[in-house]
This record gives sequence, C-alpha cells and structure tokens, in this order.
Amino acid sequence: MTTLNLNPIQNPINKKKLYEMEEASSQQIEQVFKTARRMQDIVKNMPVEKRVEEILKINDYVIAHREEIITRIVEETGKSRFDALSSEIFEVCDLIDYLKKVAPKLLKDKKVHTPIVLMGKKSKVVFEPLGTVLIITPWNYPFYQMLLPSILAFLAGNTAIIKPSELTPLKGLIERVLTESGFLKDAIQVIYGGRETGKQLIDAQPDKIHFTGSVQTGKKIMAQAAQYLIPVDLELGGKDPAIVFEDVNIERTANGLLWGSFTNSGQSCTSIERVYVQESIYDELIKKLYYNISKLKVSDENRNYLEPGECDMGCMTSESQIQTVESHILDAVEKGAKVIIGGKRAPGSLHFPPTLIVDVNHTMKIVMDETFGPVLPVMKFKTEKEAVQLANDSPYGLSASVWSKDLARAERVAKNLKTGNVSINNCMLTEANPALPFGGIKNSGIGRTKGEWGLFSFVNVKAILIDKQSSIIEAQWYPHTKTKYDLLTSLIISLFSRSRNLIKFAAVGMKLDKIGSKEKIK
Repeated sequence: MTTLNLNPIQNPINKKKLYEMEEASSQQIEQVFKTARRMQDIVKNMPVEKRVEEILKINDYVIAHREEIITRIVEETGKSRFDALSSEIFEVCDLIDYLKKVAPKLLKDKKVHTPIVLMGKKSKVVFEPLGTVLIITPWNYPFYQMLLPSILAFLAGNTAIIKPSELTPLKGLIERVLTESGFLKDAIQVIYGGRETGKQLIDAQPDKIHFTGSVQTGKKIMAQAAQYLIPVDLELGGKDPAIVFEDVNIERTANGLLWGSFTNSGQSCTSIERVYVQESIYDELIKKLYYNISKLKVSDENRNYLEPGECDMGCMTSESQIQTVESHILDAVEKGAKVIIGGKRAPGSLHFPPTLIVDVNHTMKIVMDETFGPVLPVMKFKTEKEAVQLANDSPYGLSASVWSKDLARAERVAKNLKTGNVSINNCMLTEANPALPFGGIKNSGIGRTKGEWGLFSFVNVKAILIDKQSSIIEAQWYPHTKTKYDLLTSLIISLFSRSRNLIKFAAVGMKLDKIGSKEKIK
C-alpha cells in the first residue's frame, strides 16, 4: 500500500502541531494479526484469575501516572483536566475494580437446568474466547474507549488490536501503559491510521469487531464485515432527550441538565441534546439555565492545560464538528428558534461557548440530528403522554433522562422510552455503573458492552449436554414406529397439559425407554 499521510495531530486549544500520522502499511497490518493470533493461544489458556492480575497492572499504572496521562488527553482533545480525570481515568479504574470481582465467577462453566424428559443427563454452558478482536475507537474519549473494550475482550480470553481515531490517537500512550505496567506483551496491540487502515484491518478478518463512532461509519463497517460474516458491535450516535416534570427541584435539575449537555463540551453520544419541560415551570427553568450558563468558566486559547478551578468546560476537538454545531444553530434560527446565550465562537477558534436555544421544534436539525456540541435546545410539553411521544420521535435510541419527584411516574416514563439506557433524576449515570449494560437501539447501534453482557459479547457461549455411554437406544432415534408415536403423544399430554400427571408421565417414559432398546433398526 502506498504510504498516505493523514492530517497532522494538533492541540485544539492553541492549534499547536503535535505530530504527524500516516496510514499503516499492509506489512504492519499483517504483522499485528500474526502476532495477535500467536498470542491468542497463550491468552485463552490463561486462567481468568491470571488475566485479572494482568489488568490490575494497568489499573496500578493509570493511578500512579494519572497526571501525565491527563496531560496527553487534554493536549489532543482540548477537554478540561476535570473532564479527563472523571470520564477517562476514573472510568477505567472503576471498570477494572468491577471486573476483577465478577469476571472469574461469570466466565466459569455454568450448570443449567436439564428438563425431566432428559433425566440422567447433565447440561452446562461454557464461555470460550472468539479469537482476535478488532477495536475501532472514537476521538471524544480516546483513552477510556481504547481500554474499555480491550480489557473486556482480554478478560474473556481474546487478543485485541486497537485502531484509534486518527483525530486523537494518543500515539504511543497506550503502548507505554501496557509496556511499563508489565502487562502481558502483545496481548493488546495498537495500530494507527485512518479509513484505509480500518478497511484493511477488517479485510484481515478478525473474529469480532467492536466499533464506537458515527452512524455513517458504523453502517460502512457493518457492510464490509458482512462479507466475511464477522460479528459486529456498534456503539453509535445519540440524540438523548431529558424530560423534566413540574415537581422537580429547579436548582438541582438545572445544574444536572447543564452538566449533561456541556460535559466534554457536549461531545458525548449520551450528552443531553434536547430538553422537554412541562410548561408550568418552563419560564422559571429557562431563567435558571441562563443564569447558570453565564457563570460557567469556559476555556480559551491562553490556558493550555485547563487547570481544575479555572475551567468548567474545555474547547471542542474538531473543526468539522464545530461546523456541524453552527449549521444546526443556523438552521434552527432560520426556522424561528432563539439563541438565549452563546451560539457563536471567535473566528477560527475551537472554543465554542455553552449555548441555550429555545422555541425549537421537531422540524429542526438541532432536535432531530446529532449535534455533538455544547448546545441545549429546550421546548415545552403539557402531558406525560406528549412528553413520551416527543422523546421517542427520533431515529436514535441511546440514552435518556427523566426528572421528577414522583418516582413511580418517572419509572413508568423510563419504561416507555425507546432507548437503551435511562437515568432518573440524573443524567449519563447508567454509564457510571460498570455493572449495567450499555448500548442503544435504532440508529444508536447494535450490541451491549459493560457488565456481564460486555464480557459475554466477546465469547462463544457454548452449550454442552452430557449423557452416559450405555446400551440404551433413545426412543426418539430410529426406527420411528406407530407404538413410539402413540407413547410420545401420551407423554406430551401427561407432561405439558395444564392438568399435568407426573405419575402417568413416568409410566409412559419407562415404556418408551424399554421400547427404544427393543425396537432396533432391522
């Protein structure tokens, strides 16, 4: 393959060039797969407890070197140090802390129910690794999203190949974490590049693909993977609604809505991207949102590392993403919406101010398309039914939040929302519990990660049934005689009818066993 240089990696805070990137060569791709498949035999034969010891090395290193890691994350993403600490460092450690306790138990062979008609037999499920997993990660949470699926895949007995986003690849950082922590060499590898590299990696036919990113790219990956019948997990975009009922605490709710919308500068698939407020508190909540936004400390070009206490919200990462935000705001204003605060950046800057916009509706891109920026569109609703209908009127179904003192109502609404995750009286919090599954429906993706579901997504769940070796010929085996047919009919009636008769079932079953051994193929 001809070497192709990608856009240089820059610090979005001050536009300083950090380093160059290029597509991986065919030889590099061939080598990482060769290494991964060689290492897979080693990893799969390791006891789960030993794999846990390996990921604890990552945990210890991340804690000890957290400030250095945060600095690298901030340099390439532009997020505040607090955002990097809470959403990347904390999340990695929290995930490992959960998995170290549950992985050995969850991945043990599991004895399961054997029905009475199979008396004398045993049934179990075993969890076997798939092989080599390709993990393609996004640019918004680069450190966490590289380690989360890699750790899950490794614990399940797989090797992993990571292709980071070409926008925030954190080149060399993950390798440093793995090498200096003493983690098992080559069990997790990183290869860099853009779309062409991604295509070649899929053509190398990994045993599974885990992708986090846009809907458009997810569809392309799924189409390419389908040629080889490679299983795919897709964590895609969201347009997450928040439903606010009139009985809420205004102060607390306003603060939660702002954080849910503006954390990581709104560059999260589970950011709050539309708010539905019951009309009786609409004006009061808008005033409070406006006041709180006006007090936020927002980054600028002169603060390179966005120190804690100096910055609530960092800059955005990508010029193209800011252009999407601006186009959504322009479309909304042209259709009658009003920007209450924010809405414009300094020319050429990647620092986009937190923005509050009202008088929006479902004809606008800012309500229907993923904005992925620090913009909070707010609209009114009258009834619970209307709120649910509005929230469900979306091609996305990733996450949502419901705010109300009436917890019975809040849970009722949560169950009626067409989405994969719901937080009640909080936001983005399902992601904070590593025991909960994470994933979406509709255009928000396929599959689940985290929790036991996350582990099981990286294994072959194999069913095993164990019988004794004996002289018994099973009644359902050949030959199929009229006598067997009549006895099987009687067995079905005695066992499965509402007036179950186990005594008759036992008698019929004994006759079938005897006949099965007598009526042999002639």
